[in-house]
Amino acid sequence: MTKFSELKLHPKVLQAVEEAGYTEPTPIQSGAIPFACEGRDILGIAQTGTGKTASFTLPIITLLNRGRARARMPRSLVLAPTRELAAQVAENFDTYSKYTKLTKALLIGGVSFKEQDQLIDRGVDVLIATPGRLLDHFERGKLLLTGVQILVVDEADRMLDMGFIPDIERIFSLTPFTRQTLFFSATMAPEIERITNTFLSNPKRVEVSRQATASDTIVQNLYQIPSAPRDTQAKQKRAFLRKILEQEGSGLSNGIIFCNRKIDVDILAKYLKTHGYVAEAIHGDLEQAVRTKTLDGFREGKIRLLIASDVAARGLDIPSVSHVFNFDVPSHAEDYIHRIGRTGRAGRMGKAIMIATPKDDKLLEAIQKLIGTEIPLTNFPVEIKRTPIQPIKVNPIKSIKVSEPIPKTVQLKPKSIKPATMVKKGYNKELITSDENFDMPSFIKLSFESRKKD
Repeated sequence: MTKFSELKLHPKVLQAVEEAGYTEPTPIQSGAIPFACEGRDILGIAQTGTGKTASFTLPIITLLNRGRARARMPRSLVLAPTRELAAQVAENFDTYSKYTKLTKALLIGGVSFKEQDQLIDRGVDVLIATPGRLLDHFERGKLLLTGVQILVVDEADRMLDMGFIPDIERIFSLTPFTRQTLFFSATMAPEIERITNTFLSNPKRVEVSRQATASDTIVQNLYQIPSAPRDTQAKQKRAFLRKILEQEGSGLSNGIIFCNRKIDVDILAKYLKTHGYVAEAIHGDLEQAVRTKTLDGFREGKIRLLIASDVAARGLDIPSVSHVFNFDVPSHAEDYIHRIGRTGRAGRMGKAIMIATPKDDKLLEAIQKLIGTEIPLTNFPVEIKRTPIQPIKVNPIKSIKVSEPIPKTVQLKPKSIKPATMVKKGYNKELITSDENFDMPSFIKLSFESRKKD
């Protein structure tokens, strides 16, 4: 059995590793570290949770132990797809470099440029960054990459999914051709392979497991529920998930629940809180301070359930996650590997549970084809009762009984004028009939003829 002491690491690094409680390296570490310490390019293919962060952090500390950084010119550069993963790498560096004088800086969004500029101006040995924020500093003239000796690309396949490949290619072109490159990916898509062929020089390929496979330490289960209208389906899935959580009982020490949409993350977190669960949401629309606080609470055990979008599917270095739940079947088969990789880490056993509907059949088929095995279908913990649609009761229209016949339309006569009014106005009295009402046109005609005679 290989030990860390056999991997050509610096004594100060070994001391920090031992104090962290590690004695035996993982397969990716024992395969990559010796060649990385010799200065060779590394192409590492390993799923999440295999310890690959240490497989590049430890060699960097060993190789950079001698020398000093200059202002705005980092000696090494680590690229990560998300803020969370970059922060995890920074924590690993702090743990293993505490007996050295090496310095680091973390460049991620959500933090002021001024603070980051101050760190860069002092000179850093290790610069850990997301591609977008790194290029922001470069374009502002605050950073030079001509002094980079070691370039690390972590979670390259995730970079591809997030559209960072053009940025990665540009960053490669800004660094010296003589740099050492450590390139890690869980899968090898054609685009990833093209980049490695272009920018890596005779790399040592270290593949600790078949591409796109789930760890043997993860027990996978699949639950299928009947189809229903969209609104009803969402309610059924939330209620069904709660029954699964109850069924897991004390075996569920903590868990991460993945949703495909950010709005569903918030809705599910609120739903679980109302039913007494200590749950919090994390996704890309939250401020960095809120995300950091939530992750810290989850690590410390203050938060039992973390409801997340795929922004948290990579780089969460929390070794004791007991469960991962796929509330939604991931849209991309590769994301299934990264999601369930949050559990069953560092040799511990974990459980991955996925809820699917008949609409997810094609996505499910793609996942099972990718991992090369069929996910066991598990019986329902409870029967989902589909509420039948009740017919709408319409009261019959009551007939209207007409007691009297409807009168015919009354034909209106021209306006009547009283005779007394005519007398006052000087009309001929003889022309005025004794009838109280008389026909106005007839009266006008007679009156006109009478005046004509006069």
